[in-house]
Amino acid sequence: MDIEKLEKLLKQPEGFKLDFKEFLQLETESDKKEFVKDVCAIANSSGGRGHIVFGIRDKSRKVVGVDLKPFNEERIQQIICNRCDPPVPIRVDVLDYHGKDVAVITIFKSNQRPHQVRQNGTFYIRRGSTTDVARRHEIANMLQENGLTSSEQIIFRKAPVSELKEEMLKKFILGYENMFEENKDVYLEGLGIIGRDSNKFEYHPTVGGLLLFGKNPQNYLPHTGIRIEYDGKVILAKGNILEMLDKSEEIIADIYKEYSYPVQSIFDALANAVVHRDYWDMSREIVVKIDENQVSISNPGAIWYRGSIKKLMQDQNPPRRNPWLYQRLLLMDEKERFLKYGLGINRIKKPFANVGQVKVYSFLNTNLFKIVLPGSKYFPISKLH
Repeated sequence: MDIEKLEKLLKQPEGFKLDFKEFLQLETESDKKEFVKDVCAIANSSGGRGHIVFGIRDKSRKVVGVDLKPFNEERIQQIICNRCDPPVPIRVDVLDYHGKDVAVITIFKSNQRPHQVRQNGTFYIRRGSTTDVARRHEIANMLQENGLTSSEQIIFRKAPVSELKEEMLKKFILGYENMFEENKDVYLEGLGIIGRDSNKFEYHPTVGGLLLFGKNPQNYLPHTGIRIEYDGKVILAKGNILEMLDKSEEIIADIYKEYSYPVQSIFDALANAVVHRDYWDMSREIVVKIDENQVSISNPGAIWYRGSIKKLMQDQNPPRRNPWLYQRLLLMDEKERFLKYGLGINRIKKPFANVGQVKVYSFLNTNLFKIVLPGSKYFPISKLH
């Protein structure tokens, strides 16, 4: 850390990866716990390395200097190692800034998220400029990002195996000749479509199994539907993923039947949504809002991998939040939505190059990803109608 880097930090507002503090206290257990909470929260928040700058009056951003006695790097490392699981890698720098001592703790980008405070077993993240308790889906996303868990493979014990469509399993998995009938459950378990309850030794669908092969997945997972809002009406598309996409495309095509609107971009955005949505987040469905000015397609699940919207826009083959679903949809989708069209944001934008800007948003605080397309007013009525 040098003075030039410090000055750049001082010009930035507090946020997910930056915190300003007037002093550091590590005398009591409570002091140490509060310090470790802040370190874990910054390490758990998305992005690169983070910093806590000491010797800065929080609100006024005035440099007041700091007592350097607590800033012993070996002691700080030990406090973090004893209270944070897994430990967070940090570095301590002390700088003379216009005659005042300023200390900066750099919190390096972590590949071992989530980090947990051992004293209370809690996971913390940053919400804007404050430290807060991480929510269930946020913890799950961190585990999923590092390959430690997957929402698709969770066994859904409330649903019986009979909730899976036998004809779909035969068509795409078992074969119409029932070649796997003898060891059907073992075979489906090996593919991750069902799983066994270790307490009762009963089989149940996995979440992914219900989403792909379920008769009525929304009876058990009500947040997984597609909600279409248009002209004061609300239409809910239900069913397994391919059924929902078919129904949604039919509804949207009918809405735009008199227009030369590039509905394929909406269809592609929906395909993107079902693959990238956060199935741990049970607060809302995928939502399509349509009016003459714009069309917005939003789904739970801010950008989850280490990247940015700019990187996503440039990437024709981005990492997928739910790779198990994506791989099976590639094989099952007879319309070749995923194979033929891919999931590139640039392809979604292309038809609107001459009429308006396509906007892409990722809201970390609300765990929401949104694509906004220009509306029908930019496209003439089709001559065929």
